[in-house]
Amino acid sequence: MESIIILVLMFGLLYLFMIRPESKRKKEAENLRNSLTVGDEITSIGGITGTICAVKETTIVIETGADRVRIELTKWAVSNKNNQQASK
Repeated sequence: MESIIILVLMFGLLYLFMIRPESKRKKEAENLRNSLTVGDEITSIGGITGTICAVKETTIVIETGADRVRIELTKWAVSNKNNQQASK
């Protein structure tokens, strides 16, 4: 009987410390990718930074650098949204 209680406690702790936080991170990443709009500055998982020019269903087009190179990326490749700073 004691071993069953210990197993249940172990699975409960596993869920609490590993599974639940990971699903929360996945949900936050999905919300971030669904909220992308034109003009947002992003960083991809490969380290490419740029400004979003177009948003499609599964892809985005970003513009990088001063020479205005445009790259099409899948939405799942977006790592984070950068804070835009007002330039003077």
